[in-house]
Amino acid sequence: MTLLHNFELLHGIYTILTTRQKKGEHLDYIEDINKFIIDNFLFGDDNNIKNDASLLENGIIDSTGVLELISFLEETYEITIEDDEMIPENLDSMDNINNFLKKKLNN
Repeated sequence: MTLLHNFELLHGIYTILTTRQKKGEHLDYIEDINKFIIDNFLFGDDNNIKNDASLLENGIIDSTGVLELISFLEETYEITIEDDEMIPENLDSMDNINNFLKKKLNN
């Protein structure tokens, strides 16, 4: 990753955290996930991704993108995603990620 990419990632995390603080903590993370995916993988082009669409099968992210997504989730929500949690059932759609975060953050 380049220095510029790292800066953009950190700026995105800061924006999400400050936005969440302004509107209060919430249990639905779809908005945050959608913004991260649009900003980092679709270069700002909101092509109306369905929440249940496979991110891998639709070519939105690849294996490197999955690692970026995991890094974003761990830094943003201060969690650790274990190796056995890195499965499509948890990370392959915005709905799956949202449900995974709800479970992970409620434990």
